[in-house]
Amino acid sequence: MTKVKFYDKAEDEKLKFAVIISQNQGKWVFCRHKDRDTYEVPGGHREALENITETAGRELKEETGAMEYELTPLCVYSVCGETRDGECLEEETFGMLYYAEIYSFEGELHHEIAEIIMTEQLPEHWTYPHIQPVLMEKAKELGFIV
Repeated sequence: MTKVKFYDKAEDEKLKFAVIISQNQGKWVFCRHKDRDTYEVPGGHREALENITETAGRELKEETGAMEYELTPLCVYSVCGETRDGECLEEETFGMLYYAEIYSFEGELHHEIAEIIMTEQLPEHWTYPHIQPVLMEKAKELGFIV
């Protein structure tokens, strides 16, 4: 089982991922990777010499085609495999959770994403079902999802 934890902050060099819960005109924005038939929240790995907010902006653009948007950091999260006692099996992997309101999109997608969907409903088939719904719930707790 996967365990997700939340933190107010973490050392910058520990932040390896950015995940961006996104909306456009009141609808959720999800993407589907060309190699999968499941949906996910935009996000990805931090590249060398990038700060984590640059990662979030780059991934949002690459995975949704977002051109104009407002990005808000929400909190630090971590993911690890969990033992029966609730302890981490391996080292925690840290990321930063963001919220984005997207105002405009580029006409076509250029990277590994096959499609984006905009919907009022959360997807039934998540790429990361033990992680992404938990991140959505945290954003709701923080007042970014109604």
